[in-house]
Amino acid sequence: MNQIVDLTMPIENHFRWPVERQLKEDFNTGSAFQVTWVGWAVHGFTHIDAPRHISPDGGTTSDISLNKVVGRAAVVDLTDLQPNSAITDAQVRDAGEHINPGDIVLLKTCWDEVTPPKTPEFWTTAPYMTRPACEWLLSRQIKAIGYDFPQDYPIRKLLDKAVAPISEFVTHDVLLRNGVIMIEYLCNLRQLTTPYTQLYALPLKILESDGAPARVIAVQPEG
Repeated sequence: MNQIVDLTMPIENHFRWPVERQLKEDFNTGSAFQVTWVGWAVHGFTHIDAPRHISPDGGTTSDISLNKVVGRAAVVDLTDLQPNSAITDAQVRDAGEHINPGDIVLLKTCWDEVTPPKTPEFWTTAPYMTRPACEWLLSRQIKAIGYDFPQDYPIRKLLDKAVAPISEFVTHDVLLRNGVIMIEYLCNLRQLTTPYTQLYALPLKILESDGAPARVIAVQPEG
């Protein structure tokens, strides 16, 4: 029997991502159906980034094969990280020796347990990736990578509407720019206790987009 672990954030109103939600059809107004309408930015909550997100000539969601976001994932345990710490190439290399070419990588910090994503502290006190760490991961020829923390230091500055050059968004500049699909804002990675898991990160089929919301699950043997 396999265990299905849901790694997806719930979609609800959030101070970073306002969610427009209303009933287009309502039993209370005499409709035979209830119909909910929702709207939010495609880069809110658990989602995938396509290279078009940072590059005018980058591929869109229409160009992403599902083979890029489904498959074996190497779980890289970084749960001993301290707040506001820079994640070095040595740390990722030591925890990720089992990463093979063609793997998806899951960077497991369990930061959503340290401070909830609905709080400002989730964004302003998180650990963050360094360029050398990204370059080492790129050298492993991975096909996709998932994070359970706001992985680029300038993300915290977005709360104050501050602008940083794309080069400071190192995961985007090094990995996404080179075709490594990014799966952002995962949760519940504490439940992944083995070095590998089978991952399904299925983006909504929004054509020609720079990103898309995704339902992400891991399937692993029980016990």
